[in-house]
Amino acid sequence: MKIKATSPIVIDAMLAITALFLAATVRFDYDHVSQMLLEPNTIFIVIIVIIVLLFSSHLMEVYDQNKNLTKRALLINIAFGAITSFALFSVVYYLAPELVLGRGVLFLSLCFFATLQFCSHSLYLMGKNHSRFSQRVLVLGTGPLAAQIGEMISSNVHSFTLTGYATCNIGSKTADAGPAQLNVPQDMVLGNCDSLFTIAQQVQADVIVVALAERRGIFPLKDVLVCKLNSIQIMDAPSFYELIQGKLMLESITPSWFIFSDGFRRTTVFSISKRAIDIILAVIGLLITLPFFPLIALAIKLDSKGPVFFSQERVGNKEKLFRLYKFRTMGQDAEKGTGAVWAEKNDPRVTRLGRFFRGSRIDEIPQLFNVLKGEMSFVGPRPERPEFVEKLKQVIPYYSKRHFIKPGLTGWAQVRYRYGSTIEDTVEKLRFDLYYIKNICPSLDTLIFFETIKVVLFGFGGR
Repeated sequence: MKIKATSPIVIDAMLAITALFLAATVRFDYDHVSQMLLEPNTIFIVIIVIIVLLFSSHLMEVYDQNKNLTKRALLINIAFGAITSFALFSVVYYLAPELVLGRGVLFLSLCFFATLQFCSHSLYLMGKNHSRFSQRVLVLGTGPLAAQIGEMISSNVHSFTLTGYATCNIGSKTADAGPAQLNVPQDMVLGNCDSLFTIAQQVQADVIVVALAERRGIFPLKDVLVCKLNSIQIMDAPSFYELIQGKLMLESITPSWFIFSDGFRRTTVFSISKRAIDIILAVIGLLITLPFFPLIALAIKLDSKGPVFFSQERVGNKEKLFRLYKFRTMGQDAEKGTGAVWAEKNDPRVTRLGRFFRGSRIDEIPQLFNVLKGEMSFVGPRPERPEFVEKLKQVIPYYSKRHFIKPGLTGWAQVRYRYGSTIEDTVEKLRFDLYYIKNICPSLDTLIFFETIKVVLFGFGGR
């Protein structure tokens, strides 16, 4: 039985509590610490400490395995995370002095947390590629789809190990290409599906990924069932792709997959909570930014001729049209001669100030009014123009499915993929949008919200 690693974020939350307790114990005597634990503010202080430390770590990409392949890179990111935490704590204490930890406790807490975090993540780095902590995957199939899954496992940093492939030839029928057209390395083909359980036992497979081009009349139901009943996890290629990549495998998905797969479920409680949070965040956002509206308006007027605000028709929930508001970033009548076209890199229609606004997302601030009106949410697929939607629905399968929820100010596609201006980019972003709709939940919304802050601060993806 394999040992599953606990999420580093959960571990860091526990380390944050430990660091705070150690710092208070070092700074004060035990009786004083015991008395502090009984104070009503203590629980709020602990929650704020956890949030600030985890957010700073996320901001400095401590949890990005691609960025932390060495201990040196990890140490640098953790150090910058501690510095960021100190800055954020200073802001918190300025706004709420009653939550101050006390002299010396903050510094000691950051030191203890950084040390514990480095030790914990170093151990994780050492063990994540060890066979004891990785899940061994056997791919059923030898065609192009199986090859794609195999390459994805081999090149991915997630804890999966490719053990090999099993062909699926039953009599004269084959579910994939014949031996002469093998799409996977021949030395990795371990046998045929009629001995699937034996092969799985030999390679100690934890997961079998079914990656067959054709299943009707060929799928080895009996052999797969034996594996399932012997505690081997069975997954189809689209579900495994979703697990690894955080997006959907559109080219291999059928309508029945949408129907029978987990997800695509939104409870009434979740919908009400999401709307309440949208209103609260929109009100807070407007209260913070409204004082700057006159300065932004003056800057736009001085930069180029035309109105301060720009409105455009977009497609919303259930394909209802609404008007989206932005600060103007293009010259007046920018599409007079071209009609509706996608924005491009170094788009000549964008003004000098507009480039800065787009990179910093300042132009999106007026959409907070769209959120208050209920036309948009804070998190969701970005709304597209109706001229593009009609064309995209004709060439991209399942494109209309992205309109089953409200569009958002930010979304999973926006934080995971660059700005797109082609059909190929739109397909790639649709993979992420449908993943979000399928897996929508408070934790995913929170992750996207934090990722968006990172994108805004470091200027990724704006156009």
